[in-house]
Amino acid sequence: MKTNYSVIKSIAIAGIIGLSTQAFSQEIIDKVEAVVGNKIILHSDVEKQYVQYIAQGGAETSNIRCTILDQLLLQKLMINQADIDSVTVADSQVEGELDRRMRYYVKQIGSEEKLEEYFKTSIRQLKSEFREVIQEQLLVQTMQSKITKDVTASPSDVRIYFESIPSDSLPYMDAEMEIGQIVRKPSVTKAQKLAVRTELEEYRRKILSGEADFAVYAALYSKDPSSAKKGGELGFFDRGTMVPEFEAAAFTLKPGDISPVIETKFGFHILQLIERRGDQINIRHILLQPTTDDAALMSCVSQLDSLKSQIIAGTITFEEAAQKFSDDEETKNNGGLLINPETNTTKLSPDKIDRLLFFQVDSMQIGRVSSPLVMNNTDGKTAYRLVMLKSRTQPHKANLKDDYTKIQEVATSEKQNKVLSEWVTKKIKSTYIQLNEGHEDCALLNHWKKTVN
Repeated sequence: MKTNYSVIKSIAIAGIIGLSTQAFSQEIIDKVEAVVGNKIILHSDVEKQYVQYIAQGGAETSNIRCTILDQLLLQKLMINQADIDSVTVADSQVEGELDRRMRYYVKQIGSEEKLEEYFKTSIRQLKSEFREVIQEQLLVQTMQSKITKDVTASPSDVRIYFESIPSDSLPYMDAEMEIGQIVRKPSVTKAQKLAVRTELEEYRRKILSGEADFAVYAALYSKDPSSAKKGGELGFFDRGTMVPEFEAAAFTLKPGDISPVIETKFGFHILQLIERRGDQINIRHILLQPTTDDAALMSCVSQLDSLKSQIIAGTITFEEAAQKFSDDEETKNNGGLLINPETNTTKLSPDKIDRLLFFQVDSMQIGRVSSPLVMNNTDGKTAYRLVMLKSRTQPHKANLKDDYTKIQEVATSEKQNKVLSEWVTKKIKSTYIQLNEGHEDCALLNHWKKTVN
């Protein structure tokens, strides 16, 4: 059996960027294609992956459905064993991964509105639809890590692997950068918060008295653009989807009820329950955010200027300053370094860097710290940051000096693939597997058919 086990991961990834259940509208007569332990694979599971593959420009070959089914069988074998071994993933881990993916795809497509327009549903509904997909993917990753946790490539292994690659087959490596940032967001005064709360209290009073309509006020005044255009409606969601303060208020409401003013990290809200459907609710809300003045923005610039002087003087390192003073939760505990969400490393190719940031760092010398630079947060608010270019590589043919880490990763992956292959062969023999009729021409699936009773 020759299988690339890294593909197991890509199946669930395709689901989150691909077809939602609403977007996938073809008529399919569903049936069970295979059973692995107590897990089933449906015909529609294969077809969704197939349609997504074609939509992303994949070649329509005769064996692509065989490949997809083979990978789904591997995935279900891992998940079935996870159940047996009581391997689980925390809800917080699933939510964190969903949030990270959504931020990445919003950035790729341009805005939340464009992403919702493409899928014809809200981001919250997308998260609800793909929560199980992500949970299964994380389970597979956890099982893979458990199976290969002691597998590493020593320096000797790396050199042997590298020297086994013919010179004319060595890949060219793209240019990459490592970029650090220290972000300061303008502070909001108690008076500014009070002004927003007072304004929302007045909206609530008028809505409760019948002087105003909640949906109309949401469309006119809410600072959540993706829901404002729908009268503030968020769509159905489960517990664990929203921030705790929002959920604490939302799930106590009865249909038509309007919540008191609540505060979250996004600002101040009032909520109205539209409908409850089992464990899911549909809410509309109005979001107002305190405004910051020029003095608060200039204070950010002054703080960053002071930090830059300290970094240059050597009284604090950039990494220490990021951890102590940065307002960006995603990078502060990583020494300020930006993360590539596709590889989960700090290496960023130019096409994966925000255009404005790329032009800001492209001419910088390695190790130099910029002056305070204006930026927009994910919530659309203005902030400032210091930026440092930690490293830069030019396009080049792979070599051990510049690319040791990447070559080590590939060499380790080869060893892990071998261990996983041996594990799968063993588990196939001891796991109930039924592959239904219709796959006689799929030679790729022969190693599964051996266990059919």
